[in-house]
Amino acid sequence: MNLPDTLPGSLLEGFFPDGWDLRTIDACVGEPGTARDRQPHWHADFEPVSCDTVEDFDVRMGHEIALTIRRTREAGKQLAMILPVGPMGMYRWAVFFLTEWGVDCGHVHGFNMDEWSDADGGTLPPSDPGAFTNAMTQAFYGPLGRAAPPESQRNFATAENLPTYAEKIAALKADGAELVTVFGVGRVCHIAFWEPHFAAEYDSEADWKAATHRLGAKLHPLTVEQNAITSFKSRTTLVPAYANTIGPGLFLQSDRIIGGCDGVLGRGMQWQGLSFWTTLRHEPTPWIPSTYMPTLPGRLFYLDELEGPLEAECN
Repeated sequence: MNLPDTLPGSLLEGFFPDGWDLRTIDACVGEPGTARDRQPHWHADFEPVSCDTVEDFDVRMGHEIALTIRRTREAGKQLAMILPVGPMGMYRWAVFFLTEWGVDCGHVHGFNMDEWSDADGGTLPPSDPGAFTNAMTQAFYGPLGRAAPPESQRNFATAENLPTYAEKIAALKADGAELVTVFGVGRVCHIAFWEPHFAAEYDSEADWKAATHRLGAKLHPLTVEQNAITSFKSRTTLVPAYANTIGPGLFLQSDRIIGGCDGVLGRGMQWQGLSFWTTLRHEPTPWIPSTYMPTLPGRLFYLDELEGPLEAECN
């Protein structure tokens, strides 16, 4: 007895994205220790990186971000970075390494990948505790001090600015800049807030891949609940039902990716294991946006616990 067996006639019938086959998704789950086994659709330079603890994860992912910034600085290249608010712990260590190494980040152009919004794309004031602008200022730009990217190079996903991302990034790349996307994987396998159910609105995969952004995107209920747990201390009533977000037309242009899966809650509880395995093992499809990330060069840092075993355990 399981969810696919009992779904017909239940309150969850019609809840999941139309393009999801729950049995196929469940079959993506492998044995602990096998998550790094290469899959045919992975890019030759894509690598999952195992981390023992959250502290290990934060340091290693932060180090990767800092190395990318230092490498491009030393090469005399501009760097466009698409940045998430979640995961977040790596920013502290990115700041630590950049400060220790004395790296100036004046060549970095930050593009926050998403932001909470209303149905029209209106966003929270930058100083609001829930605003991603505030989160990035507190975690990354502010602590870098004088070494931080100029404010004119810090882009946030407001209704006015998000539609300019594609043109700005194209201009930077045309001038030789590198594009790196830093990301997490959502409960519904979204990248940024690019949700699975958006796939139904496109006539082809090519059209889906060309979409650069969306204002006032309707969030899946699982996304709202994930964020109630991870960012709003269980208070679902504080989580907006819409968000502004970049699309695959931007993140699939990445020259390199730096991903992170740290969705472990403690006491044996977690929320990200199935999403992690699906990202790695399911064939790429617009109905599961994160499945495209292994087709790009880069690294996905993850906590060992996400490998499982993903079996029932009453907590």
